[in-house]
Amino acid sequence: MAAAASELLDAVPDELCAEARRLRTEGHGPLVTYSPKVFVPLTKLCRDVCHYCTFARPPRRGERAYMSEEEVLDVARAGAAAGCHEALFTLGDKPELRYRVAREELRALGCETTLEYLARCASLVVEETGLLPHVNPGVLTYEDLRSLRTVSASQGVMLETASARLSERGGPHFGSPDKLPTRRLATIAAAGEARVPFTTGILIGIGETRAERIEALVAIRELGERYGHVQEVIVQNFRAKPGTRMADAPEPPLEELLWTAAAARVVLGASWNIQVPPNLSYADFPRLLDAGINDWGGVSPVTIDHVNPEAPWPELEALRIATESRGLTLAPRLCIYPEYVAEPERWLDPAIAEQVRLVADADGLGREDTWAAGTDVLPPAVVIQALARGTQDLLPDSIVSASGARVGNGTGPKVSQQVRVALQKVRAEVELAEDDVTALLQARGPDFEAVVGAADELRREVCGDTVTYVVTRNINYTNVCYFRCGFCAFSKGRLAANLRGRPYLVPLDEIVRRTEEAWQRGAVEVCLQGGIHPAFTGETYLEICLAIKEAVPEIHVHAFSALEVWQGAATLGEPLLDYLDRLREAGLASLPGTAAEVLDDEVRRIICPDKLTTAQWLDVHDSAHRAGLRSTTTLMFGHVDAPRHWARHLLRLRDQQRRSGGFTELVPLPFVHMEAPIFLKGRARPGPTFRETMLVHAVGRLALHPWITNIQASWVKLGLEGATVALRAGANDLGGTLMNESISRAAGAEHGQELPPERMEAGIRALGRMPRQRTTLYGVPDPAQVERAFGAAPLAEPLNPDVSDAGLSAPPRLVRPGLAAAR
Repeated sequence: MAAAASELLDAVPDELCAEARRLRTEGHGPLVTYSPKVFVPLTKLCRDVCHYCTFARPPRRGERAYMSEEEVLDVARAGAAAGCHEALFTLGDKPELRYRVAREELRALGCETTLEYLARCASLVVEETGLLPHVNPGVLTYEDLRSLRTVSASQGVMLETASARLSERGGPHFGSPDKLPTRRLATIAAAGEARVPFTTGILIGIGETRAERIEALVAIRELGERYGHVQEVIVQNFRAKPGTRMADAPEPPLEELLWTAAAARVVLGASWNIQVPPNLSYADFPRLLDAGINDWGGVSPVTIDHVNPEAPWPELEALRIATESRGLTLAPRLCIYPEYVAEPERWLDPAIAEQVRLVADADGLGREDTWAAGTDVLPPAVVIQALARGTQDLLPDSIVSASGARVGNGTGPKVSQQVRVALQKVRAEVELAEDDVTALLQARGPDFEAVVGAADELRREVCGDTVTYVVTRNINYTNVCYFRCGFCAFSKGRLAANLRGRPYLVPLDEIVRRTEEAWQRGAVEVCLQGGIHPAFTGETYLEICLAIKEAVPEIHVHAFSALEVWQGAATLGEPLLDYLDRLREAGLASLPGTAAEVLDDEVRRIICPDKLTTAQWLDVHDSAHRAGLRSTTTLMFGHVDAPRHWARHLLRLRDQQRRSGGFTELVPLPFVHMEAPIFLKGRARPGPTFRETMLVHAVGRLALHPWITNIQASWVKLGLEGATVALRAGANDLGGTLMNESISRAAGAEHGQELPPERMEAGIRALGRMPRQRTTLYGVPDPAQVERAFGAAPLAEPLNPDVSDAGLSAPPRLVRPGLAAAR
């Protein structure tokens, strides 16, 4: 390392910064993060006496040694209300070892140590506000770290320097036993052994040399590489403070800070997270990006920087403008970085992992809104505004200019190289690769605007300004199912009594009655799906089709998920193609694309391990297409999955469509979490964010072009307001009027069970688009049936008899295709 360090010491600053920026792009792309937080100074007493510090101070008469629990909660609640995710606990190192007042107050609080009280307050913050604690209590043992791990998401201690020289008499750390580098390095190592996501860093300008800074960075790198736990490295510049022994010491110039940050990037490498506090550089903070950093650290809309109270946080809008001025994108994160969010079993206590999932988005960053699929929360204005910027005044043939600037509405912030290249491929009708699609699905800021703009323009070219919908009735004939999908709150059995509704089975004559009623109300389709009762066989589905077609020959039977088809064929011992031929002859006209969830077995093994595998789902639809049946496709996203899984799903659909050509549309289905078992067990996120939801619609349009040309927005999941927003992000269809909708309602969705044509068309016209009723296969329905759909009579109360009334009995062996494939 000596030679490498020597090369850094002699490097030309501009060249060093250029290399740091190249490495940042290699490791992080255009993303720059910050953590919205509150600062909780639990105690300002400390046994150390650093000669530059104004945070720590001796006891003062009439003042408490520690914040009270209510004071801590007041700060945390204010942060939660302001959209923060992190509660940063900063405190002096073991003040009870030096001050009697600290010992006495701890005893009055029922605690022996400051760490015990810290753990209590951190636990209260999690329980009462949902903020994630990050704790900085100083030098710790392995046992201390493991104890605090149960109440915090991350911990930290600044190494500051690897030079013991600075702890000698006359040095800034003289008289501060906890600042000895050996003790701090031992804490960092113990944190690795304890599997704690850890923050550390260096402090420059306190008398160290450049070579000593490199030495400290190398020591951090070695520990991080050994344990994988050092999640970020802070490069912090010393600021002289009145009233300290170093009040007159020279502060490091900005150029020195830039050199050190760039050197840190080169020493640590492309993938490391490197942070420089923006408030300590005042108006010059945008220049820090030129040194290759990828994080601004914690920024609070509520509290000051109690360590540097003279240095206010920059406004978030200023951070955004500064970040985008360098062609980068700003995003909020949690107090742990995405790579640690992705491995909760390794890095987090189970209770903390549950809380992390509540506030994490699909990228492992911080959720940007409180919207959730199925709720009546309106779409966030910030996403709608960004979408509007992306979709107005676009030029048809040049979504993005060669330089990357947005066009059609003036030149704005540049989109990233990866997104620009992917959009150019779409315009050239070059098929997107997995990395391309993933990048589009992760778009933020200017990238998001470019992606939704490109999708909206492509929608206009392919589909025009007509928005279609179908008058249909959903018939969910049973909510009994022997499969145990973690996302499903609809299926009822003996172990699901806590979920909505009692187990029922709709008899055949009631299915027929509902079909006849639907036809009289203008429906051109009935959509039939249900749980898989253990007594069902392939004959069950054949009987349903025959009964419906005998009663209402003109109606389109859109029925049976791939799982139902697979189970039906398996129970009869028939090849898929033969069974699908029989279903078609019995009256089945097309298949819904449900049971797809996410077509990636990495995800399916978690959410539906005994259900169809990816290959089996595709096989059913390939067979259906060969049997002359068309089908839809779905993507149920926002639970344990990530954008790369969505990308694989879309590309598998594209490849299947290229082979068989039978898919009519893509229906993105954001996960409705409220009653889903996997969410109630703390193992899933609360659905996607609204930005993610719009991106799945938009990227579905772009990635599937020209093979699948219809993108449907589900008003049941999005609400009518959200669905009409999706029509500006590449969607061209609002799905069905439904009449009865049970599955989303069972999961906790608040939207109505029917959206009549009058409301459907009013929402479409309000957007300036033209509504048109369609058939299942996007044809033109009979005008007489269209007329019936308007002003339809109220529905009769549906009959859902108790499942026991049917007297069905299960066979000794049940078909479980996913488990069979795993064997």
